[in-house]
Amino acid sequence: MRTEYDTVVVSGLGATTPLGGTAPATWRAMCEGRNGIRALDRPWAADLPIRIAGQLAVEPSEVLDRVEARRLDRSEQLALIAAREAWADAGRPDVEGERLAVVIGTGTGGAVTMLDQDDVLERSGVRKVSPHTVPMLMANGPAAWVSIDLGARAGAHTPVSACASGAEAVALGLDLIRLGRADVVVAGGTEACLHPLPLAGFAQARAHSLRNDDPAGASRPFDTGRDGFVIAEGAAVLVLERASLRPSRRRYATLAGAAVTSDAHHITAGHPDGQTRAVRGALADAGLAPEAVGLVHAHATSTPRGDLTEAETLTRVFGPHRPAVTATKSMTGHLFGAAGALAALATAYALHHQHAPAVRNLTDPDPEFLPLNLLATSGPLPHTAALTNAFGFGGHNASLVLTRA
Repeated sequence: MRTEYDTVVVSGLGATTPLGGTAPATWRAMCEGRNGIRALDRPWAADLPIRIAGQLAVEPSEVLDRVEARRLDRSEQLALIAAREAWADAGRPDVEGERLAVVIGTGTGGAVTMLDQDDVLERSGVRKVSPHTVPMLMANGPAAWVSIDLGARAGAHTPVSACASGAEAVALGLDLIRLGRADVVVAGGTEACLHPLPLAGFAQARAHSLRNDDPAGASRPFDTGRDGFVIAEGAAVLVLERASLRPSRRRYATLAGAAVTSDAHHITAGHPDGQTRAVRGALADAGLAPEAVGLVHAHATSTPRGDLTEAETLTRVFGPHRPAVTATKSMTGHLFGAAGALAALATAYALHHQHAPAVRNLTDPDPEFLPLNLLATSGPLPHTAALTNAFGFGGHNASLVLTRA
């Protein structure tokens, strides 16, 4: 039994995604089953095999000061926007900087800055390269800028574990508070890698959907018609704090448990053994039996093999108990390093509002997934515990357990 001092709660949420420029806007869109995937509006996309993406609903230029934004990579801009919203939503906790930490995960960091500035170097020479290039391309840049903005001096950390990065950031935030190294942690993930090179690479790897003529129907987890994920950009941030810090403050959920594992199996193909250990580890950390879980926010990227692997994992863990399973990547696309944090945010909202969003585009569920209780419609969630998964290339696995506060 954990003491009140050990309990970690989610007190603030922030996001900017293909569904909305704020966390509440994103959540409303999820509950309404809206689509955030559309044709790429970049001039360079015309000749690529992939011409769809989950692009931001609100451009950073509409939120950030122009001078401030110029020195930031897009991934840094998104992290700052989401973190500021989450911090304000949490009521700007009165915490000393030495007890405030930041953990912002990312899959690619400032890769677009690096690629763009390399083009500038090749085309125009060294004198035209931006003096902000290095701080913009650093993977730790988003965490660093958020820590500077909030005055966080208990550490600024950057998990880089592909698509598990955002969830691993939240798990690390939980550890920092439990270990007594911080009282409040601003944790989440950010990603902004819409660029010809990643898109060309994913096309060559046959990992991305090629439904260019049907953007709204391209991301379809657990459906027989799934043909790959859809790249997306965005950021999601949660404010975590000791429950004893402000007992009367509103709480979205309790972050009850977490686990991080690695497959040590294959650089791109996930394995149910590693995933199963992550899920069971998170449940054990939370002190809950599988039967206590009423909702699973699946990683579910809409890839033919990946969805099957996760389904095997869930069947192993839950057996005849069939919690509701949702997958919001069907609406947002895959935010890579931010995906796990956005899933945690959606799960916190689901517990807080006692409502679960459905899986969009689930028109013909794959018979392989019949053991799963897939949510075809959005509706009430009369449960107090939920699980969220995030699995990444390299065999990175992170699972989180949240309970109703």
